[in-house]
Order: sequence, then C-alpha cells, then structure tokens
Amino acid sequence: MGVVAAGRGPAAQTRERRWRPAAPVDVALTLSPHRRGGGDPAWRRTPDGAFWRTSRTPEGPGTLRVTGSRDGEILGQAWGPGAGWLLEMLPSMLGADDDVAGFAALLARLARSGDPRHVRAAAFVADLAGRAGGLRIGRSLRVFEALAPAVLEQKVVGREAWRAWRFLLRRYGEPAPGPAPEGMYVVPSPEVWRVVPSWDWHRAGAEAVRARTIVNAARHAAKLERTTGVLGAVDAPDPARTPDATPGSAGTPDAAQVATGGRASAGVEGSAGVTGSAGVEGSAEADRLLRALPGIGVWTSAEVRQRAHGDPDAPSVGDFHLPGIVGYALTGRKTDDDGMLELLEPFRGHRHRVIKLIELSGIRPPARGPRMAARDYRSF
Repeated sequence: MGVVAAGRGPAAQTRERRWRPAAPVDVALTLSPHRRGGGDPAWRRTPDGAFWRTSRTPEGPGTLRVTGSRDGEILGQAWGPGAGWLLEMLPSMLGADDDVAGFAALLARLARSGDPRHVRAAAFVADLAGRAGGLRIGRSLRVFEALAPAVLEQKVVGREAWRAWRFLLRRYGEPAPGPAPEGMYVVPSPEVWRVVPSWDWHRAGAEAVRARTIVNAARHAAKLERTTGVLGAVDAPDPARTPDATPGSAGTPDAAQVATGGRASAGVEGSAGVTGSAGVEGSAEADRLLRALPGIGVWTSAEVRQRAHGDPDAPSVGDFHLPGIVGYALTGRKTDDDGMLELLEPFRGHRHRVIKLIELSGIRPPARGPRMAARDYRSF
C-alpha cells in the first residue's frame, strides 16, 4: 500500500493498493449491487472505466476508486480519513472471501446426484455461472450504509426509492474527499439520519413509515455494525422462510470448472482481520438484530446482508418480481415465494448467488399488464 501526493490537504492525498486475486474478478458485476439507480451520489462509473464509491468507514469518510487491468491486477486508490480502511478491506469488497469453490463443489454434487431435476438444474446454473465467471459476492462491511437505501426501497418501484436516496444524500451527506467526480457525496452518519426533519423526508418522497424505520434503526447502528466479520459474531438459525413485515419490490462441462472459470477459488485471500466464516456467522446475527427492529423484515434483512456481509445464501423473499423470474428460468413457469424457495433448496448455501446469476442472464417471463407506476408522496 503506497501514498502519492495529489492536490492539497489530507483529503487530497492519494493512497494506493494493488491486489491480484487468485482468479479474475469482474469488478463491474461485483460492485454493481451497491449502486442505487442512475445518479447515485455514492457510486459512479466514469468514462475511463473506473468505479468510484464513497463510504463512511470506522475511521471516517472516504472515497475509493477501483480499476482492473487485463492481467487481472486490481488497483485501488482512496482519499480521506477512511482511505486506509477502504484499501485494507478492498479484497473483501471484491469477493476475496467468497466461497466460489464451495459453490462449484455443490454444483458438482448435484450433477452426480442421479436426481434428474437436480442434474438439469445444476447444468443450467453451471452454464449461467460460466457466463458470469468473474462475479463474486463481495461485502462492504458497512451495515447501515446498506440498510438506509434498502428501507427506502420497501414496497415501491426502484426509481421512487432512488429519487429519495439522491435527495437525502445531496442534502445531508458531505462532499466526497479527494478528486471524486462532481456530485458525489458520503452517506450521512447514523447521527445525522436521526435528526432529518419530517418535512425533508416528505420532500424526498419517503412517507412516515419508512422514515421512522430508518430513524429507529440509526439508534442501533453501532450494534448492527458489530455483526460484520471485522469484529466477529455468533451464529443464528436460517431466516429465509420467516414472513417479512416489509417486503420489497424491484423492481455441460464439469460443474466445478464452469463455476470457477477453470481456476482456483479467490476465496483464500481475505482482508486482514476478516474471514469468510466470520462473515456468514455475522450475517445470521445481523438478520436476528435487523428483524427485531420495527419495519424491517426478511426482504430488507436479506438485501442488507447480501451487500454488507456478502452472504451468498440470503434470498430476497418478498420481492415483487423475483419469484416469477426464478420460477420461469428454472421451470418455464412463474411461481410465488414458497415455490421459489422450493426450487432453490438444492442450492442452499448459495441461494442468493443463484438468483443473481439468473438475474444477470436476462431471462424473464413474458410481460403482462402495465408496469407499476412510481408514486410521488411530495404532492400529498
């Protein structure tokens, strides 16, 4: 990790880290789940191919720029008080702790199971994995940064939630440190979220229920952050079939070789102080704590844990579109949440990963009826 001068002041000092994963990582596919719609003030892709993210780290606000090279090396550059933390955790963000080898082994077992349904499903998913070989389930290790936008996305179409996200970040966030693209902001601290007045929630287009959920969760942010693998956590039961109080909406080679692109798994190169097993355990504990808070159910919890903990087995139960997409991809027929979980059961341990691969494939059931319209609470 090096330091080079850039501009004036501590925030303009550039720190760098070069990291070579054990297997190629698709930076775009791996980081894109953190993007909240077009114009997200905390996420940007620039014409030079670089990916920019802001974060409020345990050491303060920071800006991260990530680029990949043809030889597989990844360059991270960071600015601000949180620069060192962002670079230390860069491998985890890009999926170094992701159990790709375990997923490949699961597909191989299903392919040898003798059950025709499992054999067909494994072959189909292995093909999807081969097409998205650089996908990793990374983790941001910042729980509240994933929670606030997930709550805004409850029960609404994406563009409605993203409009609120943009408004609140631009009004209550702080400008990104360093030479970040114009218009980038750092997510407000939990303390700031707690004092956003009711009229600005209204101006953002977020009704009182979602506003109260975020404000209340902000009071427990420190406890939620401790569930990341950085500080360790304890285990808890699998939550996938628990009803959600606040469902969201959205919007035949060898299987082991296909899933990893014929290379070794990247899951052996985690960040310092962070292990894959700790992240999974922390995800289970985070689920317990999150769903103990008013207004947060299984959908919101899963959306948070997918991003903050890199949980490959956190399916978004309660999503308006996903059951139909998954059912159609795996059987040719749309289904409901229970049907989706039944179809995904053979892939337990990697259910979110399988959903992600299906989403990336572009397979969709035929559209019927008008699209759900965005509501505008600002006019109420």
